[in-house]
Amino acid sequence: MPDTANIPEQTDPNRQVRLVEVPVHADGQRLDNFLLTQLKGVPKSHVYRLIRKGEVRVNKKRAQADTRLKSADLVRVPPVRVAAREAVQPPGEALRALLRDAILFENQDILVVNKPQGLAVHLGSGLQTGLIEALRWMRAQEEGTENAYLELVHRIDKDTSGCVLIAKNSLILKALQKEFKVKNITKRYQMIVHGRWPATLLTIDAPLQRRDIENNEKIVTVDPAGKASVTHFRLLEDLGSVSLVEASPLTGRTHQIRVHAQHAGHPIVGDPKYTLAQPDALDRQYQLCLHAASIAFRMPDGEAVEVHAPLQENMSRLLESLRRQPRRRS
Repeated sequence: MPDTANIPEQTDPNRQVRLVEVPVHADGQRLDNFLLTQLKGVPKSHVYRLIRKGEVRVNKKRAQADTRLKSADLVRVPPVRVAAREAVQPPGEALRALLRDAILFENQDILVVNKPQGLAVHLGSGLQTGLIEALRWMRAQEEGTENAYLELVHRIDKDTSGCVLIAKNSLILKALQKEFKVKNITKRYQMIVHGRWPATLLTIDAPLQRRDIENNEKIVTVDPAGKASVTHFRLLEDLGSVSLVEASPLTGRTHQIRVHAQHAGHPIVGDPKYTLAQPDALDRQYQLCLHAASIAFRMPDGEAVEVHAPLQENMSRLLESLRRQPRRRS
């Protein structure tokens, strides 16, 4: 079959109607979700209006938003005015080398990356690139294609390092996102907190509420009116003035681990947003000591996958330094 992807409709090329051939990786994807990838920046409400009006066709026939597409289907994408967006900047050679070394696991459907601290998972305001944009650019260069299908299955904070799961096709993306919703995916974090974490403190069940503060910043607080939030904890190492603790979030609220640690009276070292002045020199630690250490799940075919990410340099060096210090008796 000739490559008809992104070919303008011949009847009126000036209108920029496109016939887009559904690629293999989008087999089984809903029509509305496929259009959102083709019409980036267009509000969802407008995309659904185009479908309802019959301006979107699949193999020359009207289709519903929930129509499941098949590989090689032809989708008529009508002309839509999209606000101009800044082009994604190609990642520098240093970042490309860092990300190549950061891939922990890969098969035909997924890859797991040890995300560097300080790199956002996706492009945002004021950022030149994000993890997913950099990886897409790198894969497109390797494959000699214009675009590479890579989608985040979940997210972690910019200042948190560690495991990020990425889907290489839409079917796997949907399946793994469903597994997240039903809590079949286990994520374990390691964090260094101020003070001596009690070995008996195993679970914090405290609802969280997001609030807007100055300069479009958001902060999360424990609030009875907030959303249910549960985190399991396990003391790994008592280092005297600080503790190495494992955290396993049962829910996935914004800043959940950071706020629950603060709520317990043991904020995370290097967390400027949720750490007040502490009675030790580590209140000047400027990098967040929170790391997504492992992720475990099953693929749709039943294959069990468990991936571990080694600690990044800031946390490993700090731990080594703390272990060499004499510990005070309690």
